[in-house]
Amino acid sequence: MNSSQQMLTVSDHNRSFIDMTYVYPVVSRRAGGVSVGINLNPDNACNWHCAYCQVPGLVRGAAPEIDLAQLEDELRRFLDELLHGSFMAEHVPPEAQVIRDIAFSGNGEPTSSKAFATIVERVVAIRDEVGLAAVPIRLITNGSLVDRPYVQKALQSLAAAGGEVWFKLDGGRAEEFMRINGVDLAPEAHARRLALCASLCPTWVQTCMVRWDDEAPSEAMMGAYLAALELAGPSALRGVHLYGLARPSLQPEAGHLQRMSGEELEQIALRIKEKGLTVVVSP
Repeated sequence: MNSSQQMLTVSDHNRSFIDMTYVYPVVSRRAGGVSVGINLNPDNACNWHCAYCQVPGLVRGAAPEIDLAQLEDELRRFLDELLHGSFMAEHVPPEAQVIRDIAFSGNGEPTSSKAFATIVERVVAIRDEVGLAAVPIRLITNGSLVDRPYVQKALQSLAAAGGEVWFKLDGGRAEEFMRINGVDLAPEAHARRLALCASLCPTWVQTCMVRWDDEAPSEAMMGAYLAALELAGPSALRGVHLYGLARPSLQPEAGHLQRMSGEELEQIALRIKEKGLTVVVSP
Protein backbone atom coordinates (compact mmCIF):
# COMPACT_ATOMS: atom_id res chain seq x y z
CA MET A 1 0.00 0.00 0.00
CA ASN A 2 1.77 3.10 -1.23
CA SER A 3 1.17 6.48 0.40
CA SER A 4 3.19 9.61 0.84
CA GLN A 5 4.61 10.70 4.19
CA GLN A 6 2.27 13.69 4.34
CA MET A 7 -0.50 14.06 6.89
CA LEU A 8 -4.12 13.99 5.86
CA THR A 9 -5.96 17.27 6.41
CA VAL A 10 -9.54 18.49 6.06
CA SER A 11 -8.43 20.65 3.11
CA ASP A 12 -6.92 17.78 1.09
CA HIS A 13 -9.31 15.11 -0.15
CA ASN A 14 -6.91 13.66 -2.70
CA ARG A 15 -8.40 10.35 -3.92
CA SER A 16 -4.91 9.04 -4.87
CA PHE A 17 -3.41 9.33 -1.37
CA ILE A 18 -3.17 5.54 -1.34
CA ASP A 19 -2.65 3.33 -4.37
CA MET A 20 -6.16 1.94 -4.68
CA THR A 21 -8.86 2.31 -7.31
CA TYR A 22 -12.00 2.37 -5.19
CA VAL A 23 -10.99 3.03 -1.57
CA TYR A 24 -9.42 6.21 -0.19
CA PRO A 25 -9.06 7.92 3.21
CA VAL A 26 -9.93 11.49 4.15
CA VAL A 27 -10.08 13.43 7.38
CA SER A 28 -13.65 14.67 7.32
CA ARG A 29 -14.46 18.00 8.96
CA ARG A 30 -18.12 17.00 9.16
CA ALA A 31 -17.57 13.45 10.43
CA GLY A 32 -14.79 14.52 12.82
CA GLY A 33 -12.23 11.79 12.09
CA VAL A 34 -11.17 9.38 9.35
CA SER A 35 -13.76 8.70 6.70
CA VAL A 36 -13.07 5.64 4.57
CA GLY A 37 -14.27 6.69 1.15
CA ILE A 38 -15.56 4.38 -1.54
CA ASN A 39 -15.24 5.87 -5.02
CA LEU A 40 -17.48 4.15 -7.56
CA ASN A 41 -16.64 6.78 -10.18
CA PRO A 42 -12.90 6.42 -10.89
CA ASP A 43 -13.78 7.61 -14.41
CA ASN A 44 -14.55 11.08 -12.93
CA ALA A 45 -18.04 10.86 -14.41
CA CYS A 46 -21.13 12.37 -12.82
CA ASN A 47 -24.66 13.12 -14.03
CA TRP A 48 -24.42 16.55 -12.32
CA HIS A 49 -21.83 19.29 -12.73
CA CYS A 50 -21.68 21.20 -9.45
CA ALA A 51 -19.88 24.52 -9.66
CA TYR A 52 -18.04 23.87 -6.36
CA CYS A 53 -16.90 20.32 -7.21
CA GLN A 54 -13.27 19.51 -6.38
CA VAL A 55 -12.97 16.61 -8.84
CA PRO A 56 -10.34 17.28 -11.54
CA GLY A 57 -11.34 16.44 -15.09
CA LEU A 58 -15.01 16.03 -14.22
CA VAL A 59 -17.08 14.71 -17.14
CA ARG A 60 -20.73 13.91 -17.68
CA GLY A 61 -21.64 10.26 -17.36
CA ALA A 62 -22.24 7.34 -15.03
CA ALA A 63 -20.13 4.96 -12.99
CA PRO A 64 -18.21 2.36 -15.02
CA GLU A 65 -18.56 -1.37 -14.46
CA ILE A 66 -17.20 -2.08 -10.97
CA ASP A 67 -14.72 -4.87 -10.25
CA LEU A 68 -16.48 -6.16 -7.13
CA ALA A 69 -13.68 -8.52 -6.15
CA GLN A 70 -11.13 -5.71 -6.31
CA LEU A 71 -13.36 -3.36 -4.33
CA GLU A 72 -13.85 -5.97 -1.60
CA ASP A 73 -10.12 -6.72 -1.44
CA GLU A 74 -9.20 -3.03 -1.21
CA LEU A 75 -11.73 -2.37 1.54
CA ARG A 76 -10.65 -5.36 3.61
CA ARG A 77 -6.95 -4.49 3.26
CA PHE A 78 -7.37 -0.83 4.09
CA LEU A 79 -9.63 -1.40 7.08
CA ASP A 80 -7.09 -3.92 8.37
CA GLU A 81 -4.31 -1.33 7.90
CA LEU A 82 -6.29 1.31 9.79
CA LEU A 83 -7.04 -1.10 12.63
CA HIS A 84 -3.72 -2.93 12.90
CA GLY A 85 -1.12 -1.10 10.82
CA SER A 86 0.79 2.19 11.07
CA PHE A 87 -1.31 4.33 8.72
CA MET A 88 -3.14 6.20 11.50
CA ALA A 89 0.07 7.10 13.36
CA GLU A 90 1.91 8.13 10.20
CA HIS A 91 -0.77 10.04 8.30
CA VAL A 92 -3.59 11.14 10.60
CA PRO A 93 -3.46 13.97 13.17
CA PRO A 94 -3.75 12.60 16.73
CA GLU A 95 -7.13 14.18 17.36
CA ALA A 96 -8.61 12.49 14.27
CA GLN A 97 -7.27 8.94 14.72
CA VAL A 98 -10.66 7.25 14.81
CA ILE A 99 -12.71 5.66 12.01
CA ARG A 100 -15.88 7.75 11.86
CA ASP A 101 -17.62 6.27 8.86
CA ILE A 102 -17.44 4.41 5.58
CA ALA A 103 -18.80 6.74 2.93
CA PHE A 104 -19.90 6.26 -0.64
CA SER A 105 -18.50 9.59 -1.83
CA GLY A 106 -16.12 9.72 -4.73
CA ASN A 107 -15.60 11.40 -8.08
CA GLY A 108 -19.20 11.21 -9.27
CA GLU A 109 -22.68 10.04 -8.32
CA PRO A 110 -22.29 6.62 -6.60
CA THR A 111 -25.86 5.50 -7.21
CA SER A 112 -25.22 5.63 -10.96
CA SER A 113 -23.50 2.24 -10.60
CA LYS A 114 -26.01 -0.42 -11.65
CA ALA A 115 -24.40 -2.75 -9.08
CA PHE A 116 -25.00 -0.30 -6.23
CA ALA A 117 -27.43 -2.50 -4.29
CA THR A 118 -25.01 -5.44 -4.39
CA ILE A 119 -22.08 -3.21 -3.45
CA VAL A 120 -23.90 -1.87 -0.39
CA GLU A 121 -24.60 -5.42 0.80
CA ARG A 122 -20.93 -6.40 0.36
CA VAL A 123 -19.63 -3.31 2.14
CA VAL A 124 -21.96 -3.95 5.08
CA ALA A 125 -20.75 -7.55 5.28
CA ILE A 126 -17.06 -6.55 5.26
CA ARG A 127 -17.61 -3.82 7.86
CA ASP A 128 -19.25 -6.34 10.18
CA GLU A 129 -16.67 -9.01 9.43
CA VAL A 130 -13.76 -6.84 10.63
CA GLY A 131 -15.52 -5.83 13.82
CA LEU A 132 -16.67 -2.33 12.87
CA ALA A 133 -20.44 -2.90 13.03
CA ALA A 134 -20.83 0.29 15.10
CA VAL A 135 -19.25 2.42 12.35
CA PRO A 136 -21.98 3.98 10.19
CA ILE A 137 -22.07 3.64 6.43
CA ARG A 138 -23.08 6.84 4.67
CA LEU A 139 -24.24 7.51 1.15
CA ILE A 140 -23.41 11.02 -0.05
CA THR A 141 -25.60 11.55 -3.09
CA ASN A 142 -27.22 14.15 -5.29
CA GLY A 143 -30.41 12.11 -4.92
CA SER A 144 -31.29 12.25 -8.60
CA LEU A 145 -31.63 8.47 -9.02
CA VAL A 146 -33.59 7.65 -5.86
CA ASP A 147 -36.65 6.70 -7.86
CA ARG A 148 -34.80 3.75 -9.44
CA PRO A 149 -35.68 0.35 -7.90
CA TYR A 150 -32.06 -0.79 -7.41
CA VAL A 151 -31.26 2.43 -5.55
CA GLN A 152 -34.30 1.98 -3.33
CA LYS A 153 -33.20 -1.59 -2.54
CA ALA A 154 -29.75 -0.26 -1.60
CA LEU A 155 -31.29 2.39 0.66
CA GLN A 156 -33.28 -0.27 2.49
CA SER A 157 -30.11 -2.34 3.00
CA LEU A 158 -28.31 0.76 4.23
CA ALA A 159 -31.09 1.49 6.72
CA ALA A 160 -31.08 -2.10 8.00
CA ALA A 161 -27.33 -1.76 8.64
CA GLY A 162 -27.73 1.45 10.66
CA GLY A 163 -26.58 3.68 7.83
CA GLU A 164 -27.77 7.03 6.57
CA VAL A 165 -27.97 9.25 3.52
CA TRP A 166 -26.67 12.77 2.96
CA PHE A 167 -28.90 14.12 0.17
CA LYS A 168 -27.84 17.20 -1.81
CA LEU A 169 -30.17 20.21 -1.92
CA ASP A 170 -28.44 23.49 -2.75
CA GLY A 171 -31.45 25.58 -3.73
CA GLY A 172 -35.16 25.58 -4.37
CA ARG A 173 -35.58 26.96 -7.88
CA ALA A 174 -34.76 25.55 -11.30
CA GLU A 175 -32.31 28.41 -11.90
CA GLU A 176 -30.28 27.45 -8.82
CA PHE A 177 -30.14 23.81 -9.87
CA MET A 178 -28.87 24.91 -13.28
CA ARG A 179 -26.34 27.48 -12.02
CA ILE A 180 -25.00 25.61 -8.97
CA ASN A 181 -25.53 21.96 -9.94
CA GLY A 182 -25.48 22.15 -13.73
CA VAL A 183 -28.76 20.26 -14.20
CA ASP A 184 -32.19 21.03 -15.60
CA LEU A 185 -34.28 19.85 -12.66
CA ALA A 186 -37.81 20.47 -11.41
CA PRO A 187 -37.58 21.51 -7.74
CA GLU A 188 -40.83 19.78 -6.80
CA ALA A 189 -39.61 16.50 -8.27
CA HIS A 190 -36.34 16.71 -6.35
CA ALA A 191 -38.19 17.47 -3.11
CA ARG A 192 -40.33 14.36 -3.71
CA ARG A 193 -37.18 12.28 -4.22
CA LEU A 194 -35.87 13.66 -0.93
CA ALA A 195 -39.09 12.61 0.81
CA LEU A 196 -38.87 9.15 -0.78
CA CYS A 197 -35.27 8.77 0.31
CA ALA A 198 -36.16 9.74 3.89
CA SER A 199 -38.94 7.15 3.92
CA LEU A 200 -36.43 4.40 3.05
CA CYS A 201 -33.36 5.37 5.09
CA PRO A 202 -32.45 7.99 7.73
CA THR A 203 -31.64 11.08 5.69
CA TRP A 204 -29.80 14.37 6.23
CA VAL A 205 -29.96 17.17 3.71
CA GLN A 206 -26.54 18.49 2.65
CA THR A 207 -26.56 22.08 1.45
CA CYS A 208 -23.64 24.12 0.16
CA MET A 209 -24.21 27.87 0.29
CA VAL A 210 -21.84 30.21 -1.55
CA ARG A 211 -21.59 33.76 -2.75
CA TRP A 212 -21.94 33.92 -6.55
CA ASP A 213 -20.08 36.87 -8.04
CA ASP A 214 -19.87 38.11 -4.46
CA GLU A 215 -23.65 38.11 -4.00
CA ALA A 216 -25.12 36.16 -1.10
CA PRO A 217 -28.19 33.94 -1.71
CA SER A 218 -31.17 36.18 -2.45
CA GLU A 219 -34.35 36.32 -0.41
CA ALA A 220 -36.18 34.66 -3.31
CA MET A 221 -33.65 31.81 -3.39
CA MET A 222 -33.86 31.31 0.37
CA GLY A 223 -37.66 31.30 0.28
CA ALA A 224 -37.69 28.66 -2.45
CA TYR A 225 -35.08 26.55 -0.62
CA LEU A 226 -37.09 26.60 2.60
CA ALA A 227 -40.23 25.76 0.62
CA ALA A 228 -38.46 22.72 -0.87
CA LEU A 229 -37.58 21.51 2.63
CA GLU A 230 -41.20 22.04 3.63
CA LEU A 231 -42.42 20.04 0.63
CA ALA A 232 -40.06 17.19 1.48
CA GLY A 233 -41.42 17.07 5.02
CA PRO A 234 -39.12 18.37 7.79
CA SER A 235 -40.42 15.86 10.32
CA ALA A 236 -39.12 13.00 8.15
CA LEU A 237 -35.60 14.42 7.94
CA ARG A 238 -32.73 14.04 10.41
CA GLY A 239 -31.61 17.59 9.76
CA VAL A 240 -29.46 19.74 7.50
CA HIS A 241 -25.70 19.81 7.07
CA LEU A 242 -25.11 23.40 6.00
CA TYR A 243 -21.62 24.10 4.76
CA GLY A 244 -19.52 26.59 2.86
CA LEU A 245 -16.47 26.26 0.62
CA ALA A 246 -13.67 24.40 2.41
CA ARG A 247 -11.57 23.63 -0.67
CA PRO A 248 -11.25 25.40 -4.02
CA SER A 249 -13.44 24.31 -6.91
CA LEU A 250 -11.69 22.73 -9.89
CA GLN A 251 -14.49 23.58 -12.31
CA PRO A 252 -14.64 26.40 -14.89
CA GLU A 253 -17.21 28.16 -12.69
CA ALA A 254 -14.72 28.51 -9.81
CA GLY A 255 -14.18 32.21 -10.48
CA HIS A 256 -17.82 32.94 -9.67
CA LEU A 257 -17.61 31.41 -6.19
CA GLN A 258 -16.69 33.08 -2.93
CA ARG A 259 -16.96 31.78 0.62
CA MET A 260 -19.74 32.86 2.92
CA SER A 261 -18.73 33.81 6.44
CA GLY A 262 -19.56 31.69 9.43
CA GLU A 263 -21.90 34.43 10.62
CA GLU A 264 -23.79 34.42 7.32
CA LEU A 265 -24.20 30.65 7.46
CA GLU A 266 -25.40 30.83 11.06
CA GLN A 267 -28.09 33.31 10.01
CA ILE A 268 -29.26 30.89 7.32
CA ALA A 269 -29.20 28.09 9.89
CA LEU A 270 -31.57 30.04 12.13
CA ARG A 271 -34.12 30.20 9.32
CA ILE A 272 -33.82 26.47 8.70
CA LYS A 273 -34.24 25.75 12.41
CA GLU A 274 -37.54 27.63 12.30
CA LYS A 275 -38.80 24.70 10.22
CA GLY A 276 -38.11 22.41 13.17
CA LEU A 277 -34.91 20.98 11.72
CA THR A 278 -31.56 20.30 13.39
CA VAL A 279 -28.76 22.18 11.58
CA VAL A 280 -25.04 21.41 11.66
CA VAL A 281 -22.97 24.30 10.29
CA SER A 282 -19.50 23.78 8.75
CA PRO A 283 -18.13 27.09 7.43
